[in-house]
Amino acid sequence: MIAAAAGSSKPSPRTVTPMVETVLAFVNTRADGSGRRELFGDGDSFAAWLAERDEFGGETVVTDADAAVARELRDALVTVLLAHSGDEESLGEPLLRAERHLQRVGSLYPLATVVTADGVELTSSQAGVPRVFGTVLAAVTTFAQSSDWGRIKACRNPPCHFGFFDRTRNGGGLYCSTGCGSQVSMRKHRRRQRHGSGAPSEA
Repeated sequence: MIAAAAGSSKPSPRTVTPMVETVLAFVNTRADGSGRRELFGDGDSFAAWLAERDEFGGETVVTDADAAVARELRDALVTVLLAHSGDEESLGEPLLRAERHLQRVGSLYPLATVVTADGVELTSSQAGVPRVFGTVLAAVTTFAQSSDWGRIKACRNPPCHFGFFDRTRNGGGLYCSTGCGSQVSMRKHRRRQRHGSGAPSEA
């Protein structure tokens, strides 16, 4: 999905890299109340999702406990991406909790540095489910070194919170689609009508 720009919907030619795709594939597994189903609900659903993703090593034996760990990691990342979108409910204590959780996860799934003549990359040296989590962390860590880390966002339209790469020129995209942006604008309009005020309020 393309982000709706704050002031303009014209996208810039920024490229969505494989690292970004890996992060978005992982975070966009949540149920959202509008038709998307939970893909990490249990071990079987998590395993089915992994079987379709070559970057995570394909089929992997997982348990319900593994799925719970995946949900916790995903939800912490979503909170960070919501912070990138300026979502007020995700700032403060929720963001601190998410960052602390990600720090703990980083210590449990360490990364290995691979140096070649062509360059350097981070990979997971583990196997199975730990490799899955390490692969996500490697993608986050590598892309976060770029100036575009803040462009990986989560949609501010609740309960969507769909992850997207903000390709707007000014980096001001707040929503994963123009549809979500319109929903928020309509809710604001109705709220102002109910309260008899013309003062705008932020979603």
